[in-house]
Amino acid sequence: MTLQRIRTSKDWADHPDAPSWEHPRAKGPQKERFAIWHADVRLAPRDRQFTGPEWSEIAHRLARAAGTAAPGDTKGCRWIALQAQPRRLDLIANLIRPDGTWTVQASLLLRMAAECRLLETALSLLAPLPARSSRRTAAPPAAVRAAVGTTGQLGELLHQLADETTGPLATARGLVEHAAHRLGALPHPDGLVTEHQLEWIARRLYGIQQDLDSVAADLAAPFRPPVPAPGASVPRSTSASARTRSTP
Repeated sequence: MTLQRIRTSKDWADHPDAPSWEHPRAKGPQKERFAIWHADVRLAPRDRQFTGPEWSEIAHRLARAAGTAAPGDTKGCRWIALQAQPRRLDLIANLIRPDGTWTVQASLLLRMAAECRLLETALSLLAPLPARSSRRTAAPPAAVRAAVGTTGQLGELLHQLADETTGPLATARGLVEHAAHRLGALPHPDGLVTEHQLEWIARRLYGIQQDLDSVAADLAAPFRPPVPAPGASVPRSTSASARTRSTP
């Protein structure tokens, strides 16, 4: 009879976190140091319940799509899939490989979205509603200028929040990291556990910074007003209609 050790939540947390300790100087393509990648999968309210093997299939397929679990790669990223809430699955991976190299996730959102569409078909799930077809009219110049001004202001605000030097999130993350470092140096038995929890919080804050910075970059992109659909008539303004009626 073989006895198997029951893994604790700390064991599962240490599994993907180990490469960060083994290769503390590893850096990503943008010189980033936080290597933990996280994604969550949620079922729509009207989707059916999944079995354990189905959740396992979803986890492995999305991990492959994310580039963290290539088929046949015995030295790939460490990753885990957790189901702490009903109808939801969380994927957590360390982008640092055992040899210290960093996994680059090129076109991540496109690959993940494509895999989700394939899973919806394979598992008979509800697909997202397609965009409603409507006649898009050209926006008036005043509306375009207002949209450009608003997106520019929001982009600047998000950039300030995500700024690594002066942003409030960076300040909060620095305080959390400092607290974790001080707790780790204490002889208290719970110090290491609390230090680990604070490090996870700091990594989540860094992930939020990256997401905000990405959104800010999108908002800073040149604004393109909607283009009328082929064959669609563009409504005239009130003044244009009046001039048309007054023409002999």
